[in-house]
Amino acid sequence: MDIDLIRQLADMAAASKNTVFFGGAGVSTESGIPDFRSAQGLFQEKSRIPPEEIISRSFFMSHPEAFYEFYKQKMVYPQARPNTCHKALARLEGMGRLRAVITQNIDGLHQAAGSREVLELHGSVHRNFCMRCGKATILDQVMESPGVPHCGCGGIIKPDVVLYEETLDGDVTQRATEAIAQSELMIIGGTSLTVYPAASFVSLCKGKVVIINKSPTMMDRSADLVIAAPIGEVFAALMPLIEAAPATNP
Repeated sequence: MDIDLIRQLADMAAASKNTVFFGGAGVSTESGIPDFRSAQGLFQEKSRIPPEEIISRSFFMSHPEAFYEFYKQKMVYPQARPNTCHKALARLEGMGRLRAVITQNIDGLHQAAGSREVLELHGSVHRNFCMRCGKATILDQVMESPGVPHCGCGGIIKPDVVLYEETLDGDVTQRATEAIAQSELMIIGGTSLTVYPAASFVSLCKGKVVIINKSPTMMDRSADLVIAAPIGEVFAALMPLIEAAPATNP
């Protein structure tokens, strides 16, 4: 990892009065949660039914048993804990140096680390609701229920995650796009920027763009700074530099 690139990022962060972070699955891999599209990712597993089909709205509605078998085994990691990146972002928010975390992840680890302004584009496994009466259900109840979890009214409980064939939440989308459009600096981390429409939001940034990702992304050429390294290592090296820098008025 090039320390000069870390120093450049620290200088950019110190100069920005409005920084947002846009993250993907790579942010949580260091917490033991697999991503989707890497060589070891979820979508590379050989199965009779492609994972993309299993986590679709139509499959959930027609085969809820098979959906939940896959979902509980492959998409929910209640034992996962925040890693260096999650903790650093929460610290930056607490210092007044980060306005928002915009995430494609559904694991809730940003909130567990202490971040408050978290915009979850694809929902969260920690929110679940009855499709009949709308009653909320905690994750533990979903995981402990054999097969398909049901509400007391008899309705099927659905995770509040955005499946294929579903649209993003309008309010969250609006808040995320406004945060990006108003930012002076956007740090993009742990995402290949291939999942739409979420990936298209980053083009709204009128300020500087930094990309931290182990593999190349479609925006590398247009970014102001690209750091090809594990995101946890980057933030571990970055935080001492930022904490030593003079505070910037928001």
